[in-house]
Amino acid sequence: MNTDAPTPLLSDDLLVEHLSARHPPLRLAVVTETYPPEINGVARTLARLVHSLQDLGHDVQLIRPRQPPDGRHITQQEPLEQILVRGLPIPRYPHLRMGLPAKNALVKHWSLQRPDVVHIATQGPLGWSALQAARKLRLPISTDFRTNFDAYSKHYGIAWLQRPIAAYLRKFHNLADCTTVPTEALRAALVANRFERLKVIARGVDVASFNPSFRDAALRASWGAGEQDCVALYVGRLAAEKNLGLLARAFQSMKAANPRVRLVVVGDGPAREELQANCFDAKLCGSQSGQALARHYASADCFVFPSLTETYGNVTPEALASGLAVLAFDHAAASDLICSGRNGLLAPVGDEASFLRMAVHLATDPTLIQQVRQQAVTAVAERSWSQIASQVETMWIDLLKSRLGSHPEKYARTPVSFA
Repeated sequence: MNTDAPTPLLSDDLLVEHLSARHPPLRLAVVTETYPPEINGVARTLARLVHSLQDLGHDVQLIRPRQPPDGRHITQQEPLEQILVRGLPIPRYPHLRMGLPAKNALVKHWSLQRPDVVHIATQGPLGWSALQAARKLRLPISTDFRTNFDAYSKHYGIAWLQRPIAAYLRKFHNLADCTTVPTEALRAALVANRFERLKVIARGVDVASFNPSFRDAALRASWGAGEQDCVALYVGRLAAEKNLGLLARAFQSMKAANPRVRLVVVGDGPAREELQANCFDAKLCGSQSGQALARHYASADCFVFPSLTETYGNVTPEALASGLAVLAFDHAAASDLICSGRNGLLAPVGDEASFLRMAVHLATDPTLIQQVRQQAVTAVAERSWSQIASQVETMWIDLLKSRLGSHPEKYARTPVSFA
C-alpha cells in the first residue's frame, strides 16, 4: 500500500495527504562573536548555515555583538530574531568586535523563551557567558571548534600562553553536550588532547555563488594580466598566523621562473604593509564579498594558500568551486578535499621547499593548471550547505533524544514528537 498517495476522508472534496514523517521545527539559539556584515570565514559560513537552517523550517535566534554604525544590518533572510549585546573592538582588528559577557541577560531571556538547543560558534567572552547561562537552565548545548587560538599565540609573541589557551578551549568545549569539528584529522588531534564528545561535520560551500562562470576578463586586465598569463590568488586575513612570508617567497620563485605571473591578494589585516613591501608588484585588493569576491576567485588561475593554522580553511573549497588549481599544505580542508596531482597540489605539512617547488611547477606548466582546474569543481560538488544543515539538524535531534528520553515535554517549549 502506498501511504504517500492522497486518501479520501469524509467527502470527495476533502483529501488528507499522508506525508513522510519529518522532524518538528526547532527553536535554535545561535551565539557568535562575528556575523555579516563582518567579512571573515567564520561569519560567512555561519550565515550560510543559519540560512540553510531557516530553509529547513527552524526558528533561529541570533545572539551577537552590536556592530557599528547601527549594529542591525542583516544579510540574512528574515525573520531572524536577534539579541544584540555590547562589544569592544578587537585589538589590531578594529572592524571586528568581541562580545562582552551577557549571562544574566541570557538567563532572563531564555527563561521566558526557552530554546530547544543553544549552539555556540565562538569561544570568546560572549560564548563563555552563553555556555554558563545554558548550563544553568539545563539546555542542550552544542559548540563549534572553528579557530586554533592556541596555535596563534606563537605568532604574536605570547607562545607562553599556548598551553593555558589550549586548556581553556578544552574546558569550554568539554562543558558542551557535543562539539562539531570539520575533519577527521582535527577530531583525532583534539581527542589526543582530551577533548570529548566530538562530531565530524564538514563545512559547506555555495557552488552557485562560487563557480568558474564568474571569470571576468576585464577584472584580469585591471590586474595587468592577459588570458595567457598566470594569476596566482590568495584570499584570507593578512596576519602573522597565515604564513604570509612563504606566500611572498612562493610568488618570488614563481615570477623568477615565469615573469608573466601575477599575484592578487584579497583580504586585509595588520600584515598588509609588510606583505606589500615583500611583494611590491602584487595587486592588493582589500576585503571583498558577494559577487565581487566570486569574480576575484574565478578570474585567477591558481590559488596559493600557505597557512598551517586553519581548523578548516573555508577559502579552499571556495577556490576549488571556482575552478582554481589549489596549492596548499596537506592540512585541514585541503587534506580532506584534494588528491594531489589530480584536483590540486599538496605539499607535506611544514615542507616549505616542496611548497616552493610546486609553486614553480604551476608557474611554468599551463597544461598542469588546466588539467587540475578541470577536476577542481568536482571535489566540492557534494558539499552543499543544505546537506551540511541536514547533518547538523540530525545531530541536534539525536542530542534532544538523548537528553529528553521519553519525556520531551520536560524541557521543550512545546510538546514535540521525535518519531
